[in-house]
Amino acid sequence: MPTAHVTGGIIVLPQNGWLTNVRRISSPHYDSRPPNCAINLLVIHGISLPSGVFGGDEIRQLFCGSLNCNQHSAFASLKNLRVSAHFLIRRDGELIQFVSCDHRAWHAGESHWQGRDNCNDFSIGIELEGTDDIPYDDAQYDALTPLILALNKLYTPLQIVGHQHIAPHRKTDPGASFNWQQLFNHIGEDYDGRVNL
Repeated sequence: MPTAHVTGGIIVLPQNGWLTNVRRISSPHYDSRPPNCAINLLVIHGISLPSGVFGGDEIRQLFCGSLNCNQHSAFASLKNLRVSAHFLIRRDGELIQFVSCDHRAWHAGESHWQGRDNCNDFSIGIELEGTDDIPYDDAQYDALTPLILALNKLYTPLQIVGHQHIAPHRKTDPGASFNWQQLFNHIGEDYDGRVNL
């Protein structure tokens, strides 16, 4: 089993899948991964509630099952939805963990990657607070980089894709506003998880 290590101030505790030096809010929306299922995919998402509105508490509420779907007309389709991600990176770069990496977060939905269905089984989901058409903040790339590098030490090799790549008929996030080249420049030339997107 890997030992704990530090990357960019993030300490990974491989015995339970939680990071330290990261804000932790436990979501009830998770379950067990299939037996002997190796984690080898990292899925980047974009989310804002309502769309284009940043800084509120609605994302946390959605992931924790406490969103009042009557408070905004855009939330009607979210009623009774049970969804989560392992991590959320806010616009200011704050990193929050909702689900242990040892467990299956419910972020990908119906999905397919390189001959395999049900990407939740073998992936880690990272939500960025944003939309397809508003550039993500530099602080988010600055937080995403050490997170990816830390996780990659535990789950090598981790391929990195967007939600749009594993569910192209349903999803468009993180969208054209996400700068893949900026991310790959940050994580360095030696990172093994590059894919041609």
